[in-house]
Amino acid sequence: MADERPAGPKGKDYGAGSIQVLKGLEAVRKRPAMYIGSTGENGLHHLVYEVVDNSIDEALAGYCDLVSVTIRKDNVISVTDNGRGIPVDIHPIEKIPGVELALTVLHAGGKFDKSTYKVSGGLHGVGVSVVNALSERLEVVVDRDGSRHHMAFARGKTTKPLNVLGKAKGTGTTVTFKPDPEMFSVLEFSYTTLADRLRQLSFLNKGITITLRDERKEEIKEDTFFAKGGLVQFVEWLNRNKKPLHPKVIAFSAVKDDIEVDLAMQYEDGYNENTFTFVNNINTHEGGTHLTGFKSALTRTVNEAAKRTGALKKADFTLSGDDVREGLTCVLHVKVKEPQFEGQTKTKLGNSEVEGIVRQVVNEHLGSYLEEHPPVLRGILDKAVSSALAREAARKARDLVRKKSGLENAVLPGKLADCSLDDPALCEIYLVEGDSAGGSAKQGRNRAFQAILPLRGKILNVERARIDKILSNEEIRSMITAIGAGVREEFKLEDVRYNKIILMTDADVDGAHIRTLLLTFFFRQMPELIDAGYIYIAQPPLYRVAKGKEEYYAYSEAERDEYVKRLGGGEGKGNIMIQRYKGLGEMNPEQLWNTTMDPEKRTVLRVTLDDAVEASNLFEELMGDEVEPRRAFIERNAHYVTHLDV
Repeated sequence: MADERPAGPKGKDYGAGSIQVLKGLEAVRKRPAMYIGSTGENGLHHLVYEVVDNSIDEALAGYCDLVSVTIRKDNVISVTDNGRGIPVDIHPIEKIPGVELALTVLHAGGKFDKSTYKVSGGLHGVGVSVVNALSERLEVVVDRDGSRHHMAFARGKTTKPLNVLGKAKGTGTTVTFKPDPEMFSVLEFSYTTLADRLRQLSFLNKGITITLRDERKEEIKEDTFFAKGGLVQFVEWLNRNKKPLHPKVIAFSAVKDDIEVDLAMQYEDGYNENTFTFVNNINTHEGGTHLTGFKSALTRTVNEAAKRTGALKKADFTLSGDDVREGLTCVLHVKVKEPQFEGQTKTKLGNSEVEGIVRQVVNEHLGSYLEEHPPVLRGILDKAVSSALAREAARKARDLVRKKSGLENAVLPGKLADCSLDDPALCEIYLVEGDSAGGSAKQGRNRAFQAILPLRGKILNVERARIDKILSNEEIRSMITAIGAGVREEFKLEDVRYNKIILMTDADVDGAHIRTLLLTFFFRQMPELIDAGYIYIAQPPLYRVAKGKEEYYAYSEAERDEYVKRLGGGEGKGNIMIQRYKGLGEMNPEQLWNTTMDPEKRTVLRVTLDDAVEASNLFEELMGDEVEPRRAFIERNAHYVTHLDV
């Protein structure tokens, strides 16, 4: 069967000459985190994404419709596509094969030649050369020009030059690599993490089949991701456990000034907004100009429709952005030739021209859709007006609090033990479960820079509540007031009073639940704190192992057993005492300081947001109204439980 894929942009052949070179690979092994973000789990998986992005670029250019990712034994990864194959001819300037150039020289690739790829994915654009540099070994097989070509590398250097293995039936590239244990602290690939990203890519690039196969265990695991409907299917998948207000997903695409805008949206009966933005397949969870353009256009379009239909005749307000986005699930994907990224994690789009284009596209297409579908418009307006009335009730509640305090701004909560320093960069606040632990923390802390806010019981589950109900919860109001930056549309990061907000809960099931409730609150109501890296989780010890005057604190069962062995035997032998801490209140102030609060000794985990889509999905599974997804989550993850308090 003849290959009907296009011959190349503007008739230009894709050969080694298409590859432009920006030199220097040695720095990658010296500072790997600069190129892949980290040398932990995130960086490890980023290697796979870099290789897959090359295949997706081929698909975006119209030459590839199948990508296969395989996790082999010993955590070796293979990525195969049916694209054109990396060029194997000799580069006119560098005088080496194109494939060797792409794999051994940093920033060498077709992405830098605008006539080869109109747009390309990949956040850093560092390409497979970085994967090669950080792999113990890497092999590439290229089917091209009727022949199968092969090269092998070790830690970025060629070990087997390009040679022909035989004839090839079609075209394509297979890259097989094993991450270098000298470079990474984690070497075990997560099937779930890879599946989440590949599923996302299939939604963002409709018509491409992406497979994932895990061969590490006897029972082979395999998934195929294919989305003929693209973003429409993405929104349907996001809303699969919700009750939509209108059955059909609103979707439209447009191209203006070489910028492609693709959008799908649907309202559901919940109270949270779930808007996810992408640029060239990159999840821009910090937003940017495309998100700003969408938000302003949505607010304007819905307000104009409300005026036209008389929905606000009896009201003395207009609908705010938060009102029109309540219960909205939306995916916005823009394709830009030369995206400029900024922000904390370089995932915020900065191209100013994109804002106006997105605004224009949404105004035009959404306005027409709502005019042509009156029942959908009525449902959206009813929900937005209901949200506005709740917002007004919440505002009155806030005003009442201010009046009662006799101040314009609410006074700090009475149970807050504040610190004496006032520089947010030096200050931290512990959100502590229970008055007992709060008392120990207040006595054990360093009063200069550590503030303590005890929380009584379990806070409201904000996943199932509207803003007026959220603000009526005393514990939540205390947190908002103590942090000092407002909430939702009033939130201002520059007003945050502490640059470290540390969640300190008991090491039991209830403590885990309270921690999840707190994380749900911050993710839904103050996501800027997570983006800024201000949210942390304390790690109190699980055990105290003591003998005479010697004592050790263990944070795992393995560490406990090691200390028991060090002290000379099992529990009860030689007066060894093992204490299992089930609550922070069981520790006296000195113990709490030494194990959990002393910056010199403690371990705290920073909460990061790598994938907003999956984070939102997880919070909905764990904290939403539907029971079945929660049951399925427990069944999927039950085998990971190693210690359960009952």
